[in-house]
Amino acid sequence: MTQYLIRRLIQSVLTLFVISIILFGLISSVPGGIMSAYEENPDFSAEDIARIEAKYGLNDPVPVRYAKWVMNILKGDWGNSFVSKRPAIQEVKDRLPNTLILMGSMLVVTLLIAIPLGIISAIKQYSLFDHISTTIAFAGQSLPVFWFGLMLIIIFHVTLRRPDGRPLLPGSGMVTLGAPPSLGDRIEHLILPVTMLALVSAAGYMRYLRSSMLDVIHEDYVRTARAKGLRERMVLYRHALRNALIPLVTLIGLDLPSLFGGALFTETIFAWPGIGRLYFNAALKTDYPVVMAVLLIYSALILASNLLVDIFYAVLDPRIRYS
Repeated sequence: MTQYLIRRLIQSVLTLFVISIILFGLISSVPGGIMSAYEENPDFSAEDIARIEAKYGLNDPVPVRYAKWVMNILKGDWGNSFVSKRPAIQEVKDRLPNTLILMGSMLVVTLLIAIPLGIISAIKQYSLFDHISTTIAFAGQSLPVFWFGLMLIIIFHVTLRRPDGRPLLPGSGMVTLGAPPSLGDRIEHLILPVTMLALVSAAGYMRYLRSSMLDVIHEDYVRTARAKGLRERMVLYRHALRNALIPLVTLIGLDLPSLFGGALFTETIFAWPGIGRLYFNAALKTDYPVVMAVLLIYSALILASNLLVDIFYAVLDPRIRYS
């Protein structure tokens, strides 16, 4: 296992290096150049643009600029945002807690919905419950996320009202402006974005777990456990579910980087000040240091999550060994 981990770490570093080259090349090929969006901006003088171009070597050949950028990254200098003039990595750090709150809540709610429904659906295959939950899951996977979010805002923020005339639920932001901070207020602002993300994500998770459980509960070792006289609950949860969770662990592992990256559509629609919205705004304004910081960190987390998934495979299934 140790040799496998070392080999995978080396592969991950090399992969990240290749990804950084591709990302840097794509951003450097922006039509008109990286600074084209700022040339007509009254907030940026010709001296400002010249200073930025000199600092980041934007007039140098792309390979030279890439080499300088990598050296700065290794020194901990991710550059300054063209818009806020603050360090790009600080912009990411400031938004990270907001994204973790949103995406962490979403993941917990998703699993609380998907795992029980997936298990019951598999146990009661072709029952009325199975047909209804499967239909809802297909509908959830088919819904455009941005449309679903807008419908939630129209229904619960615009249409439905409290007795005092206020909207039933907040439709944007993290807190109510002018109100003292409180846990209840934060939860109210989480309800709509978390509902939007969790229902769509739970649909896919439930379908995978249902399919995996159906494969597992007909295996010989499950029949043997029943023949030994074990209670059905122990057979399902100790023997069947543990192996059925392997495909779900793969999905969760691949989705873990989204805890950092946030949900672009969700954070934009609900004006949630997270990393997804930061990246969207930075991309619109060609804020190259912030875009590169978000993309590179997100890529590194994807590689790390794939390695964690392989490790969890060995934990869940003792038959899996890496040499």
